[in-house]
Amino acid sequence: MPTKQNHKGADYWTKRISDQEMPALCSTVRDLEKLAKDDVSSLSLLGRSVMHDNALTSRILRVANSAIYNKGISHVSTVSRAAVVLGFDTIRNICLTARLLSSLLDNRNLSDSVFQRLLRLMGQSFHAAMIARMMVNDRDESLREEVFIATLLYRIGESAFWSTGGEFVDALDQKLLQTPEQKDQLAVIRAELGASFNQLNQGIARSWGLGELLQNALNNPDERMPEIRCIFLADKISESISQPDKDPAGFQKRLQQAADLLGISVEELNLRLVHCNKVTHKLAVDYGAKEMLEYIPNTEKIFQQLDSPEEETVCRLPDETVQLAKLRELTGFAINKTDFNQIMQTALEGIFNGVGVDRCGVLLLSPNRKSLQPRVVFGDDAQTMKSNFVIELTDSKSVFSTCIQQKQPQWKAQTGTAQLVPQMGGDSAEHLPKEGFLIAPLMVESKVLGVFYADRHASARRFQQTDFDAFTHFSQLANVCFNLSMK
Repeated sequence: MPTKQNHKGADYWTKRISDQEMPALCSTVRDLEKLAKDDVSSLSLLGRSVMHDNALTSRILRVANSAIYNKGISHVSTVSRAAVVLGFDTIRNICLTARLLSSLLDNRNLSDSVFQRLLRLMGQSFHAAMIARMMVNDRDESLREEVFIATLLYRIGESAFWSTGGEFVDALDQKLLQTPEQKDQLAVIRAELGASFNQLNQGIARSWGLGELLQNALNNPDERMPEIRCIFLADKISESISQPDKDPAGFQKRLQQAADLLGISVEELNLRLVHCNKVTHKLAVDYGAKEMLEYIPNTEKIFQQLDSPEEETVCRLPDETVQLAKLRELTGFAINKTDFNQIMQTALEGIFNGVGVDRCGVLLLSPNRKSLQPRVVFGDDAQTMKSNFVIELTDSKSVFSTCIQQKQPQWKAQTGTAQLVPQMGGDSAEHLPKEGFLIAPLMVESKVLGVFYADRHASARRFQQTDFDAFTHFSQLANVCFNLSMK
């Protein structure tokens, strides 16, 4: 390997990647880019470039028959037939994409950290390419494909660099991991390579003859030409979707710019991005690039999180003053008959803020007494709990069945999920915290109508004896009030 002082400049790295590290990919890409439009010989040259690679041919045909390309047309079984049906430029670009992904992602000689970095970068580039294609959806097919390829290759130099591996690449990866600020990372890259990744992207694009549109987009990213603007914005939006917390204001700015460019509202753009994201996942599978999927985030979930940012978990400590105040309220309800719902609400407030839990609620028995279903829920993730927290009473020995049969409060101490599974039905086991929970029967006279429930799921704290005693006190006094209110 050359000495460190030789690791300087975009020209050095462009030549090294092209001639030493990835000559096969470089040669294939150059050949595919040189294939002239409307040239009769192009089809045979295209076939020869992939005919000896069965895996690659299989990927190309899967993509050619996917919903995004084969819109109701009969199934194609050869690359040449696909070129006739879809058009030569389209199938050439599918070949180029398949070859690029297979060359970069099939490289197993990388350290785990560098491979994860490459996967993240390629996932982001592939997603960006699909976004850009969506943004020019009203243009002709050849332009859509040209924009797709240009966006996919927008970071080709950076991707190629990481795919080379080796001691120098590993060392730079570790330095970047230890440098949290982006501006400092850019300085480290420039110092180590003697160039920025953007300069390397430009060098590879120029050396490999990667099309005029891509070179213009790299050299003049601020160009107002619609196609170049789409490439730039798609790259930035994909980057923001993969790191939504990094620069929320910048993310919203790019969304607004893209919406303005398309002449639609941001809300409409977001809906299109969600649909595009789903198509992107399917197409990545067709290209045989499943490894990228976890690095192409679920756009719909990202937008939901941005619309409803998660609140910080509040660690509620036991508060005897609140306990006493709520117990006095319940005692007053016992003296003066009070509405069932008011009693339930006050008891839960006492448990929630007095005992100091993360969430609590009342689960009522179904009419057939075969399950417990949430009626009222307080605390963290309350809506999810209310929607999903259904207890199937199929196991007579479960802690819930025992509570109902014996009419006694139960304290389920710390336990593993595997031990809880027999006590739950369906997928509900995942909602029971391993740190334990408290339950107590909700009764009118001698009949159990449901249970009080409490846990410290969000803060992962365990209960103490004093917590269980206070919880029991609230449930028992509430039951006294229920009895009197029903008479």
